[in-house]
Amino acid sequence: MFVDIAKVLVRAGRGGNGVVSFRHEKYVDKGGPDGGDGGRGGDIVFLATKDLNTLLNFRYKPELKAEKGGDGGKRNKRGKSGAPLIVKVPMGTLVKRDGMVIADLTEDQQQAVVARGGDGGFGNAHFTSSTRQTPKIAELGEAGEEFEAELELKLLADVGLVGFPNAGKSTFLSVVSNARPEIANYEFTTLTPNLGVADVDDGSILIADIPGLIEGASEGKGLGDQFLRHVERTAVLLHMIDVYSDDPAEKYQAIRRELEKYSESLAERPEIIALTKCEGLDDEIIAMQSTALQKVANGAPVVAISSQTHDGVTELLRMLRDEVAGYREREAEIVDEKEEDLPTISLDDQVVSDAWSVRRVSDAESNETDDEDEKIEFIVTGAKIEKFARRTNFDQFESVNRLRDIMRKMGITHELLRQGATGESLIQIGESMPFTLVEQ
Repeated sequence: MFVDIAKVLVRAGRGGNGVVSFRHEKYVDKGGPDGGDGGRGGDIVFLATKDLNTLLNFRYKPELKAEKGGDGGKRNKRGKSGAPLIVKVPMGTLVKRDGMVIADLTEDQQQAVVARGGDGGFGNAHFTSSTRQTPKIAELGEAGEEFEAELELKLLADVGLVGFPNAGKSTFLSVVSNARPEIANYEFTTLTPNLGVADVDDGSILIADIPGLIEGASEGKGLGDQFLRHVERTAVLLHMIDVYSDDPAEKYQAIRRELEKYSESLAERPEIIALTKCEGLDDEIIAMQSTALQKVANGAPVVAISSQTHDGVTELLRMLRDEVAGYREREAEIVDEKEEDLPTISLDDQVVSDAWSVRRVSDAESNETDDEDEKIEFIVTGAKIEKFARRTNFDQFESVNRLRDIMRKMGITHELLRQGATGESLIQIGESMPFTLVEQ
């Protein structure tokens, strides 16, 4: 069964917790802290492979979960890191998060971390200093990334076969490659895309046979636009038109209209037009049909072939090979030019991480909470301070006081006081538990 769209919940592993522990050996006086750090949670890694050509497996595995990091132990033992979850996907798989592409796996064995495991929390041995000999602080492990990933498969091929149903696409693919698509003398024989490798002299090209299109396909009619995505990445389009068509020019133009509606860039792709099923037909009829096509083809070459007798097939494959090579070369040059011309404007990663903001909660927002004692007055956001908050164990007053100390050193406390906060003001950092600005 061919599946080219799927959704799956990804859950990277949570980091292990740090621990509070002190040495208690019989002959060690006043043993110091020896609580170890928690291990890092496992990542979720997608691995592209040429051995798969469908997303069917994700229909039966709607959730992917990586291993949790181990908690720290006594004697400074660090928790074991969670094993990454390696997930195999077909080449050509796009991974999206909230509609944004986060990975595009186009090569065999290419890997991408799509969800990162959480960091482990520090144990109390980490917090020893000259002024703090017996810290009773340990951090919680951070949660791993969790979200619904949208997977979309776009077949990777050099040539995409397009045309109306029963135009001879599947027969052509079966003749020039090792692919064995279903073939019959009626429309919509092909219900799923097929891939085949065609040998051309000392090289080869990968050809995709796309289910027959009809007018309105770009708007979802018939088999709809669900298969048009599979020709988006092809270098060359091969329009296949039955030589027995009453109006081959209109057939060609109808397919062109659907391509233009679906994607401007796809409509601009190099193309070759093949008149199919020409075996035993008078040369005059073939010439007449070819002339009609040439008038609307905008310079695209028109060739007559017969998949049954192999007439014109080798010449067509050579033309396709040359067009593919030319397109790939032009695309590489465009990419190089863009990389050379693109100005680089970036902020230092540390600056971005350290940035924070303080926002006073409005009266309208405050009124949404009935409990007067639980009304949050200020919300603090920022990558670095939120990370500290996520790792704070709010059940340990020492840990919360450490968070307050970090806020003071980063200048956040000063800004809170400037905006009118008092010691009793309830503060929330990101999505952490609320706490008072000063220990109560």
